[in-house]
Amino acid sequence: MEKKTNQAIFSIFSLLLFSSCVSAQLRTGFYQRSCPNVENIVRNAVRQKFQQTFVTAPATLRLFFHDCFVRGCDASILLASPSERDHPDDMSLAGDGFDTVVKAKQAVDRDPNCRNKVSCADILALATREVVVLTGGPSYPVELGRRDGRLSTKASVQHSLPQPGFNLNQLNTMFNRHGLSQTDMIALSGAHTIGFAHCGKFSKRIYSFSPKTRIDPSLNRGYAFQLRQMCPIRVDPRIAINMDPTSPRTFDNAYFKNLQQGRGLFTSDQVLFTDRRSRATVNMFANSEGAFRQAFISAITKLGRVGVKTGNAGEIRRDCSRVN
Repeated sequence: MEKKTNQAIFSIFSLLLFSSCVSAQLRTGFYQRSCPNVENIVRNAVRQKFQQTFVTAPATLRLFFHDCFVRGCDASILLASPSERDHPDDMSLAGDGFDTVVKAKQAVDRDPNCRNKVSCADILALATREVVVLTGGPSYPVELGRRDGRLSTKASVQHSLPQPGFNLNQLNTMFNRHGLSQTDMIALSGAHTIGFAHCGKFSKRIYSFSPKTRIDPSLNRGYAFQLRQMCPIRVDPRIAINMDPTSPRTFDNAYFKNLQQGRGLFTSDQVLFTDRRSRATVNMFANSEGAFRQAFISAITKLGRVGVKTGNAGEIRRDCSRVN
């Protein structure tokens, strides 16, 4: 028994040591010598793309999350088919997110000093910060030094991403797997304030919740009927609606205020308020935008460290959609 306990302690210690080593290899100013202007280059490219379409913002933010939760933040989501992009959970990713990274990569590589020196994974991380800022969210320092992964498979996505019907235990289990706390999970969920979703992802909540009640009782009935108007039974599956019905183009704490009123679009959104274990955090973020912003900065920084490849691992892709 003592031997097993010692082994368990050693395993936990090794994991913590590995995590701290990985995050230590990421740092702000990583490209100070090789590409000192990289942040401005990415910022300008993303701003230009954002001016063309607002979808750039939620699409890029969601792309970063999907990348980090599958194989870590290594730009494996960007690799062309056959890849992670073939899985149903990734097929709904908007093309504007991918195009944002492509445009930013092209801009970086136009600088002779930077060509083929900045990873696609780091460009995606920087682009994510920019879309948060462009929609009114907080600016934050982005740790850099990620390398691009060489592997991307459809199978690796299975059971790796949170689902719209998840309860709090399922959400916590998935986020904890990546070193993210319940508070981190709730803060990152707040990104749904600029998100959008296809009708099929929540139609059960408004049409066929249970044999006794067609509408999910945790859903505000007025909101449910609005959703029915926007998503009729035989709606085009390509139709998507805003996840924040009040200020969908602003990165703010309205998402949490909506949860207090039963206006969480997914079950996995509304459960953050209906479950007493997470309600206090939702109330805190709803009452204080500053608290939400600080928690979001902490959470997205931790997200950016998940499963990263650094040093001699991986590569720096010349083309983000294929390995060198």
